Amino acid sequence: MQNIEEIYKEYSTIVYKYLFCLTQNEEISEDIMQETFAVAVEDIKKFRGECKLSVWLCQIAKHIWYKELKKKEKNVNVSFEEIKKEILYDEMFEETICAKEEKLKLFKDMQKLDEKSREVMYLRMVGNLNYEEIGEILGKTSNWARVTFYRAKQKIREENQNEK
Repeated sequence: MQNIEEIYKEYSTIVYKYLFCLTQNEEISEDIMQETFAVAVEDIKKFRGECKLSVWLCQIAKHIWYKELKKKEKNVNVSFEEIKKEILYDEMFEETICAKEEKLKLFKDMQKLDEKSREVMYLRMVGNLNYEEIGEILGKTSNWARVTFYRAKQKIREENQNEK
């Protein structure tokens, strides 16, 4: 087994990209990545080698992220003034709204997909991962990731054409 420093050097980028895909936030991704490796150091004896180390690390990261989401659900308290201030100071508000509406539509469409297809889409589009990295994270081949992404994209296109 590699030492933790080697593991960190080899897998930190993959874990970070995966987390960024989930969180959409650099700071949160960085914090959770650090926590992921802290947990991995403590639990390395529990790693049985039944999957790739990168997959195990990403699973730890995902569980930490879900815990954070549950905490945040309890503490949601955004003031109207904060939202108003953000809107007033956004110079390109109309463009931002249009882009957000398009993104929102795409993410809503992605929610209709099965979990694996949705996860591949997020990793590819938001995480900017290549198919090989996606396959590694999900324990599949790069070809599987490519085909899954293509099929998911086609499904979204078909549903949008049917709506028109």
